[in-house]
Amino acid sequence: MDETARAVSVPDSDIDSYMMPVATVNLTPPEKFEYIKHLRGKSMQVGETWFLVSRQWYRRWEFACLGTMDKTGPVEERDIGPVDNTPLVNQDGNITSDLIEGVDVEFLPEDAWNAFTTWYGTPTHALPRSVISRGQFGQPSLELRPPRLRVLHLVGVRTDQADRRPEYVTLSTKDTVELLSRQLVARLSARSNIPYKIWKIQPGEYEGVQFPAEKLFSSGAELLEISDRTLEDSLIEFHDAFVVEFQKDGKWISDRLTPAGQPAVSEPQPLFSQDNDFFSRIAGSSQQVAQPRQASPPTGVTPSTSFSKSKDTQITPFRSHVFSKAKVVQEPGTLGLANMGNTCFMNSALQCLAHTEELANYFLSGLYQSELNPDNPLGMQGAIAEAFGSLLHRIWAKDLSATSYSPREFKLQLQRFAPQFSGYQQHDSQELVAFLLDGLHEDLNRVRKKPYVEKPDWEGGGDLELAQLAQESWQGYMRRNDSVIVDLFQGQYQSTLVCPECHKVSITFDPFMYLTLPIPIERKWAHTIRYVPWDSSKPHVEVPIEIARGATFKDLRSLLGRWMGVPAENLLTMEIFGNRFYKNLDDTVQCDDMSENDVIFCYELPCNARQSRSYKAKDDDPFIVPVFLNDLYVRPITYGYRSQSAFGHPFFAVIDQEDACTVGGIYSAVVDQLQRWTRNAQDLYVWEEGQVTPINGAPVIVPPIDSFTEIKVNGDAGEEMIIEDDITNAIGEEDTLPNSGSFDAVLRKVEVKKEIFDLRPQSGHKDYITSIHSYNPQRLDSWEGRIEQMREGVPLLKEWDALYCEFDKNMKTYFFGDEISRWEHSTWETWETFIHPEYAEAKQAALNKSSGGISIDDCLEEFTKEEKLGEDDLWYCPRCKKHQQATKKFDLWKVPDILAVHLKRFSNSRALRDKIDAFVDFPIEGFDLTHLVGERKIGKKLNDSGANLQELGIHDLDEPLIYDLYAVDEHLGGLGGGHYRAYAFNHVIGQWYHFDDSYVTRTEAYHAVNTNAYLLFYKRRSNRPLGGKTLLRIDEAAQESIEDDDITPAEHQLPTPPEETSPPAFVRAQGGFSVPRSPDKATPLSSSPLDDLPTFDQSHNDPLIQSSLLLDTNGLHTLEPGWTIERPPSPTSSVATEGDDDYQKLSSPDNSSNISWEDNAPTSPGTSDKSPSLRPVDSHQGL
Repeated sequence: MDETARAVSVPDSDIDSYMMPVATVNLTPPEKFEYIKHLRGKSMQVGETWFLVSRQWYRRWEFACLGTMDKTGPVEERDIGPVDNTPLVNQDGNITSDLIEGVDVEFLPEDAWNAFTTWYGTPTHALPRSVISRGQFGQPSLELRPPRLRVLHLVGVRTDQADRRPEYVTLSTKDTVELLSRQLVARLSARSNIPYKIWKIQPGEYEGVQFPAEKLFSSGAELLEISDRTLEDSLIEFHDAFVVEFQKDGKWISDRLTPAGQPAVSEPQPLFSQDNDFFSRIAGSSQQVAQPRQASPPTGVTPSTSFSKSKDTQITPFRSHVFSKAKVVQEPGTLGLANMGNTCFMNSALQCLAHTEELANYFLSGLYQSELNPDNPLGMQGAIAEAFGSLLHRIWAKDLSATSYSPREFKLQLQRFAPQFSGYQQHDSQELVAFLLDGLHEDLNRVRKKPYVEKPDWEGGGDLELAQLAQESWQGYMRRNDSVIVDLFQGQYQSTLVCPECHKVSITFDPFMYLTLPIPIERKWAHTIRYVPWDSSKPHVEVPIEIARGATFKDLRSLLGRWMGVPAENLLTMEIFGNRFYKNLDDTVQCDDMSENDVIFCYELPCNARQSRSYKAKDDDPFIVPVFLNDLYVRPITYGYRSQSAFGHPFFAVIDQEDACTVGGIYSAVVDQLQRWTRNAQDLYVWEEGQVTPINGAPVIVPPIDSFTEIKVNGDAGEEMIIEDDITNAIGEEDTLPNSGSFDAVLRKVEVKKEIFDLRPQSGHKDYITSIHSYNPQRLDSWEGRIEQMREGVPLLKEWDALYCEFDKNMKTYFFGDEISRWEHSTWETWETFIHPEYAEAKQAALNKSSGGISIDDCLEEFTKEEKLGEDDLWYCPRCKKHQQATKKFDLWKVPDILAVHLKRFSNSRALRDKIDAFVDFPIEGFDLTHLVGERKIGKKLNDSGANLQELGIHDLDEPLIYDLYAVDEHLGGLGGGHYRAYAFNHVIGQWYHFDDSYVTRTEAYHAVNTNAYLLFYKRRSNRPLGGKTLLRIDEAAQESIEDDDITPAEHQLPTPPEETSPPAFVRAQGGFSVPRSPDKATPLSSSPLDDLPTFDQSHNDPLIQSSLLLDTNGLHTLEPGWTIERPPSPTSSVATEGDDDYQKLSSPDNSSNISWEDNAPTSPGTSDKSPSLRPVDSHQGL
């Protein structure tokens, strides 16, 4: 038994016998593969360490161990080398974004990693990762991107070089702050007995290691609270920065930075003052001096306070001239959200939902607190609703001075209940919106105990029965689900299934929270297939095809079968590489898995090709045997073996049970298919002058031949002869062709010519695949050995056998040529092109369609189009009592007040990581759905017939269903590596804004209609206030708020009464809830973070980059002539982590606002570092 077979056959009970570390050194390559496979089968346990290994390296290692062939050629184990993780890391040593297990990376336990380092050496990039528990259920998960934190050393005067390499520490989010403090100190000093303080500062690009004291408090410094809380609970994020201050001579550098007599500044209070509310539980930042634990403290230092908590501790920040500027109050709803490391997907979604007027009013009124349902087992204990409500209060605060905010508290709760959003990799913004809406619904569900409700069935009938079924389904749903999300976001669609056999109709009504619309672009997978007919007299052809993305090779064979007029089940698709079958393209393989340069053959067989996993073998099934062409093996003089030299295209021989019992029968079956690939096919056979009725096959007409080379039985090539009177000994010394006068005579094949090549079998070619070890002639079987093993009448072939045709040099040259002659006697590269009319028509139709545009109405039409279920998604027909490939159709029945539309730009294919970048035109105003909503269409018919519409829950028939756009979530770039931004209409100010993380700019609505639009948010026009019962509850909750808000707070009173023309300080929103009125004058907007600019292609799709980004005169109001605005460009990169302008709020000497909402005084551009800069321009130049 060979090594591979011995390794594969090792039973599980014996695997552990060579699992000991000492024994792993002497394992054979196949045994190493089995060893690692065994270790990989272990499940992750919290607390373990696993390692990341590049899939590219791991795949080569698999090839080397199993002997399979990589497309780069054969791989020997001695060529593997240490684990190469270069494809996983960037130039800074950080792992790249969007790693997918099984595609980019493999996860291996520590034992497997140690084995690799023992076998192949220590790698350059070791990437250990901790297994941590995620979510409320403690699901074990590998922490791919643990926080990588910057370490800086506080100094009075900086002396180091700017180019000194920065220092970092990397810990798990489950590590404690105490461990973090020790790691930070250890990174800068080997001494452990020096008292120290640790300051958390705003993330940024800091040079070197030393941090000058003069910049400490201007960088938003906060003392780190040393505790046993985890980094995750302490809201410490990726790329946060820390400054370590060591005590020197009993003094602190930071103490010298505080002017004498300066009053202490208290920390900002949480939004809710109750000690038992959500943010009181997670808030708390206190001054802390870290002391090393020792028996006797240094002189002047009080022990035992190093790791204690102090809730009311105050911070005395450094006073700088930058804090003497007057504070600028931001317009409500214009707060940017800082990118905390690939969180743009979250920021854009939050801005869209935060600018949903009715939802914002609900949370700002405080009504949500009375509707929290923390005991709902389907909810998030009310935490998601509390976190979202707190965030909305901050976004819409009337006295906010910060231009941006890091939503750390919200992200903490998000990843607590949705571990899939943990870490710092990019995610789908639509998936976050779906999770958040569903989470808010369950957290705020007014149904405390959900009853069991049976879904009604369609019993048939007309329009009245259909409306009754819809109403019964909706009422049943409302018995279990009742919340502000249902009132605003949820509609109802109708699903209709029709059985193709008995025509049974099944109708169901289901709720929807957002509408996913397919973009009607036929995403095609295009390739040229090499088609080989079974009949050798028919030419092999190249067939260009286009098939839907996501289609499988089962679909492809069905298409080719229809085009070629053969049963699809008789077609066999294979990928060829290196003159071998590389991959069996069976029913389960998706066409998208194949790359553009892959060579795909489709072979027609005279029997079922058995590429369906459901095929059941029969006793009389013929053998389907792959056949490979090789040079004749010559035993080397030295020890070892020489790899066989493969040439030509492999093919298949189909051998019935009877022919498989003799070597001659097998040989003849191979020659019958080999003749296709040589121009000298007639010389593979013995011929004789034909009879009226041919004996073996169809007659062959031999054309006149000018010359030929005599091939003798021993394979020697004779001298080339000129044919004069006759042809002698063309294919054998005893065989004679007709004389020269009978070239047009009918000839017939007598038999195949023996000994033109050696035919040898080999077993173990599962799925027809050949490994590099199969090239070893010593592993080929002999017919003599098989004849001895088999009794008479039993086939000499076995399942998964392959056949090797070994040609000596002369025979190979005669029948095929050689590389020098470019295989002049072969037909390997002689391919005609077959273009089916169906293909030509589809290409022309696509060309015509590309000239037209795509609208959202086209997407709706695609959504409501009837389609046939796939064979893997059958419907059980209760009448036929079996699964059927039914037709299915979706229709809108009831639409909500707030309509969220998801344009399906990303593919769901396993291998297709692609995005549809097509421009979809959608209206800003007047999006009319009246003609598409079934409730309206059926309602009008029933109303005309006198039905009671009130009982059917149908209202406002005369009011059209027209929607207006108020927010857009857009995605730039490709799948996984792009960037999310948002457009939103500020209903308080009456102005559109563009939100690029913390960078916020005024814009116009038409900019949102672009090729990047991904999620669209529409609000219905209505004569009545939106929100149903939620609105009534807001009205009740708002009464006291309105009375309080009508009295202007003392600190906002003007020194003189306002003029009669001055606007009120507050405006009443829908539902009676009052919100702060925006100042008339424009306030400075936030600055751009240091992000990468978009690519050239992206800039063409970005209206903000195409425009000048200048505010118009209506936005400035008081812009003086001769001045223009300079503003930094908008960023597009999502990778960088942004700073939090809330740090400045902490460092400001005065946190209270002295600017009234009724103050119309213009804001000085110099009052904030974040304001746009003004510069004079030539009077002859336009603004």
